[in-house]
Amino acid sequence: PLRCFLVDDLQTYKGSGPTVFGRTEVIDNTLNPDFVRKFVLDFFFEEKQNLRFDVTLTMCSSPLKDFLGQMFCTLGEIIGSTGSRLERTLSGIPGKKCGTILFSAEELSNCRDIATMQLCANKLDKKDFFGKSDPFLVFYRSNEDGTFTICHKTEVIKNNLNPVWQPFTIPVRALCNGDYDRTVKVDVYDWDRDGSHDFIGEFTTSYREVSRGQSQFNVYEVLNPKKKGKKKKYVNSGTVTLLSFKLVSSPTSLHYMSPYQMNAYAMALKAVGEIIQDYDSDKHFPAYGFGAKLPPDGKISHAFPLNSNTETPNCVGIEGVLEAYFQSLRTVQLYGPTNFAPVVNQVARCAAEVTDGSQYFVLLMITDGVISDMAQTKEAVVNAASLPMSIIIVGVGPAEFDAMEELDGDEVRVSSRGRIAERDIVQFVPFRDYIDRSGNQVLSMARLAKDVLAEIPDQLLSFMKSRGIEPRPPLPACSDSPSMSTTTTTTSTKPAPQERNRHA
Repeated sequence: PLRCFLVDDLQTYKGSGPTVFGRTEVIDNTLNPDFVRKFVLDFFFEEKQNLRFDVTLTMCSSPLKDFLGQMFCTLGEIIGSTGSRLERTLSGIPGKKCGTILFSAEELSNCRDIATMQLCANKLDKKDFFGKSDPFLVFYRSNEDGTFTICHKTEVIKNNLNPVWQPFTIPVRALCNGDYDRTVKVDVYDWDRDGSHDFIGEFTTSYREVSRGQSQFNVYEVLNPKKKGKKKKYVNSGTVTLLSFKLVSSPTSLHYMSPYQMNAYAMALKAVGEIIQDYDSDKHFPAYGFGAKLPPDGKISHAFPLNSNTETPNCVGIEGVLEAYFQSLRTVQLYGPTNFAPVVNQVARCAAEVTDGSQYFVLLMITDGVISDMAQTKEAVVNAASLPMSIIIVGVGPAEFDAMEELDGDEVRVSSRGRIAERDIVQFVPFRDYIDRSGNQVLSMARLAKDVLAEIPDQLLSFMKSRGIEPRPPLPACSDSPSMSTTTTTTSTKPAPQERNRHA
């Protein structure tokens, strides 16, 4: 077997031995191992991060026993090489060629979801002379340069052409690096004791396909290109079927959907929405997300309907908004940057159509506080200040919200290109300031709603007075009058760009 381990911090080595960062798995009976286990490191452009890789024949702790070679480089050399793929010669044994070692690096996405799946096969080709095949699966993630990187191997099922493999768990980013439409290649092999495993066939899929779960679309033909080219009547070398699929979102994500309690986004939606919906007659709320790649082509959008209906983005009631929000988390891919201006302008266009005082628009934005288009957002707010609308921004998570405070014009009115906002229409609050220490969600939501909605009446009156709009006489109770308030709810579905390992 071969053993590879990585050591870091060579510059701090002071006689006590370098720090072992990690070890790969052992691969039996091969001189050309393709290791599955990956090393996850934080990369700092401004620092020189020295690395050393040693290859050994055993798992023993002695660095000299069965030593096969070593290689020195920096993390920057690997990342900065063409395609982030670096090939170097192993050295360390005088007068002996030690072979080469190939590294590939890829920036990890913020996706922390974990997928659990189970597969089975049917009528696989028989490869063993004295018995049936001993099949196992090898999963490969496609890279941006068209190559493939191994990411998982199943166990071997002995002497069985219709194997059912055990369920296995794999991080989504290991399978597709957060790109749901990236090709996943699966090879089917017949295990041999000497390591010369026989190729049965292959098929391709994607994370988006398998995430649909068991269906007719997740039955794959196992094809062997060589046999297909030689035999005219060749159909396939068997089939592989997805038996089950389950996704678990990382609890570290602010969008994590716990079965026991609402996440911060859902609490903010429910807290504010349930109060303000009483002032909307039809209870239909346009709901948008911003900062995500949308299926099926992965197009980035900063103002997409949570219900996926571009013609009618309205959701029925706040419960409908919550349902659309939860559903969107299952279908879109969180992606940056976070741009506020498109959503503000979207609502402003609606408000500009009704300036006679019959409707007033309230835009609720829930975000992690990271904003990528501050200049454009300021301009959008200044333009919106002359329209019948208010903006509520609720910040969730532990981020610093300095940018949000800048948009809240309580102290200094927002300005853009020399123009000052006609009115103060933005109210910002960090949700963490309202979370009850005892964990009482109802109390936390009540505190939040009270503060964020406190300024809405004055903002509405300031618009009406500035336009000389007088209150209308009371209408008969049975009248189907138009709504005096329309609420648009928006949530950010994008991960914070400067945080590599958590959702926002």
